Amino acid sequence: MIAYNIIKNNSSARVLMLEARDICSGATGRNGGHTKAASYRTYLQHKEELGKDEALRIARLEYANIIETHGLAKELGIECENQVCNTVDIIYDTQTFEQGKKAISELVSDATEGERRPWKMAAYRIYNRTDGVEQKFWVRGGNESKEVGKREDVEGAFEYLAGRIHAYRFTTGVLTHLVQQGLHLRANTPVHEFRPAQTSTSTPEAPLWDVFTPHTTLQAHNVVLATNGYTPYLVSALQGLIVPLRGQITAQKPPQMARHPSVLPRTYSFIYAAGYEYMIPRQLPNGGQHIVIGGGLGRLPDAGASEYGTVDDSAVNPEVSKYLRGTVAGYFGAPTTSAAEGGEAAYEIVKEWTGIMGATADGRPFVGEVPGKKGMWLCAGFNGHGMVLCVKAAEALVGMMGQDGGVEGLEWFPKSFLVSEERIEKVRFSGRMDMKVPERGEGAVGH
Repeated sequence: MIAYNIIKNNSSARVLMLEARDICSGATGRNGGHTKAASYRTYLQHKEELGKDEALRIARLEYANIIETHGLAKELGIECENQVCNTVDIIYDTQTFEQGKKAISELVSDATEGERRPWKMAAYRIYNRTDGVEQKFWVRGGNESKEVGKREDVEGAFEYLAGRIHAYRFTTGVLTHLVQQGLHLRANTPVHEFRPAQTSTSTPEAPLWDVFTPHTTLQAHNVVLATNGYTPYLVSALQGLIVPLRGQITAQKPPQMARHPSVLPRTYSFIYAAGYEYMIPRQLPNGGQHIVIGGGLGRLPDAGASEYGTVDDSAVNPEVSKYLRGTVAGYFGAPTTSAAEGGEAAYEIVKEWTGIMGATADGRPFVGEVPGKKGMWLCAGFNGHGMVLCVKAAEALVGMMGQDGGVEGLEWFPKSFLVSEERIEKVRFSGRMDMKVPERGEGAVGH
């Protein structure tokens, strides 16, 4: 999206994208294609820490990012299972449900009348346990997973706008368009180092950086790090600010006698005291579906602290794997007919994989010019939330590049996302901001 905005703003720009591995691997490849903001879950924290205006700015950006992502896929004619739809959060913890209702109430109250209308940013429906949550969303009254030590009953649900998209097809579709527009794209070309350019010229467009790859050394006036969890490898000053985190996901084929419809019309999140899972249905050409569900970190000790600092996405965590394999049946219930009676016995694991996310010290991305390094730009640290941040973050970054780091005309972009010396010095990573460690009563993993 950074390349898209540069070329859109200046069709004669010379843009080279270097990808260390295959195109669209890593966390985007891991993502289930869930364009879901769940802005209410961070709204109270943002409002208390940053003020109402900034909290609303973040929520509005997330909503706009969803709409523009799906709009761009349609505009470019990309076949990527592009669909805006409703989503539902099924809540399995009383305190989490009550806190969610409070957050939604404040967000709705602070939003404009237009933003409260159906399909808009602050359009939420709240369902209490007695409002037919089981029947409406086909879930069981409690989580029946054998891997969960105690029964977790459904406390309620929140329904609002989201979407789903095939992230790999969307990304490669945009890149195909850009290559046709003149983008130079090189896969399997890792960058190992940047150094100030060795050049004798001092013109405004003179190279500022030497870029070292295993194949050659390149020169560029501007370099942009869209490297997420891998960023500290290239900029040591960001060690401890952006930390790699391995996430895990499965694709499961429902049995013939599943308790839910053959094609689910919504996406889901299943939220319990210490964490959550996220899920999208993928309709297949034959009319069936695969269910893509990921998460499970909240079931590990210290909410998955062992997965921080991990950059190897070639392997799965066996504990997370064991848990995720039983999640769909746990939430929706076991098949209504046994194999002996002619039905399929269980959900079939079609695929299981991982990807590396970039978690930041304050739970927000870093977007802007790296202090003290003119011409080096950063757009990274999306905390597993890139599907509802990256499109607008890229637009903002390219806007800053066009005015030498200025933010004039970017009043819509959250100031708390900007890179600054003060922010870099102020924060150091202590865990994800959206996960709890119940035994400690903490909102982040302390390590």
